[in-house]
Amino acid sequence: MFFLLHKPAACSVCYEGRRDGIECVTSGAELAFTLEPSDIIAVQEQPLMLHCQVEGIPPITTQWRRNGILLVVDQYYTMFHNGTLLIGRFQRTKSDGSTDEGDYECVGQNSFGLVVSRRARVQAATMAEFHVQPRSVRAEEAGMGRFQCQIHGLPEPAISWEKDGRSVDTKDERYTLLPTGVLQITGLRQEDGGVFCCVAHNSAGVKHSAGALLTVSVSQSSVYKEPMILVGPENLTLTVHQTAILECVATGYPRPIVSWSRLDGRPIGVEGIQVLGTGNLMITDVGVQHSGIYVCAANKPGTRVRRTAQGRLVVQAPAEFVQPPQSISRPVGTTAIFTCQAQGDPVPQLTWLKNGQILEPGGHVKLRNNNT
Repeated sequence: MFFLLHKPAACSVCYEGRRDGIECVTSGAELAFTLEPSDIIAVQEQPLMLHCQVEGIPPITTQWRRNGILLVVDQYYTMFHNGTLLIGRFQRTKSDGSTDEGDYECVGQNSFGLVVSRRARVQAATMAEFHVQPRSVRAEEAGMGRFQCQIHGLPEPAISWEKDGRSVDTKDERYTLLPTGVLQITGLRQEDGGVFCCVAHNSAGVKHSAGALLTVSVSQSSVYKEPMILVGPENLTLTVHQTAILECVATGYPRPIVSWSRLDGRPIGVEGIQVLGTGNLMITDVGVQHSGIYVCAANKPGTRVRRTAQGRLVVQAPAEFVQPPQSISRPVGTTAIFTCQAQGDPVPQLTWLKNGQILEPGGHVKLRNNNT
């Protein structure tokens, strides 16, 4: 008997080799995946292939399951001898109400046992409507303009901007396009005025937002203005290896100097840290050590006059195996122990599977500390 946790352990084979006992053979008899299916974002009405390869003692049969149900070969699905599954025309919603979206598993089996691949999530590429449209802005010369738009889609839509129907030249150092899609314009000039439009595009298509007018008025730049933070950092919850964008937009005359610190006093560090534009903080490849409250300060040059804003960054770590279960062989009537340990933030919950089915404790099966 063996337990499977997500990626199943291979099955060892025992046979009666001599009169005085049982001899166990593991070499060459185990089923193992050389290729497992990957998560895919599929395009509507386009063909889709999921790949799977299993090695072991032949003959080996390969089948596919979607949401736990075996798929059959028909006009929608083709299964090749090498284990590949072809969906000839991916459809998010079919005429009968069914869908090609779901969790797909490859099942390999020979006369010695069965293995189940990781679950590959297949989702349709989508593009929703803009749930945040850019708003018109009125600002003074030498001031700052900011436009924002937000839209959901799979894959995550790439954002660009147009002004008066032409692409904005973000090579101009006064223009900062953040990875979040926010457009910032510093040191405004009269010629910066115009109608700005947000453009979102991914494999599902392209969409344009409503236009927003930027009006630049004559500046009274010689008049002192207290530093002020127009937009401060938002609270963010990310997973490790993602990129954190902490925005800080400040105005005043003379132009305030933007600086960053952590509320707990720990240094922000320099590795993976970059300042975008006039004060936005970007942390690439975040780890759990980056969790904390970040403080943006707008300082009047040469004085102690300052304004601050703060936001909390929470970095979570997905579950990963520290000690996965190993294949073992035991004589009949003895005890077999499988050990599995995982780590993550929040702490992961472990589930054991046998031949792809959830294994419940009871009888001769016991779980200790939910990991053995």
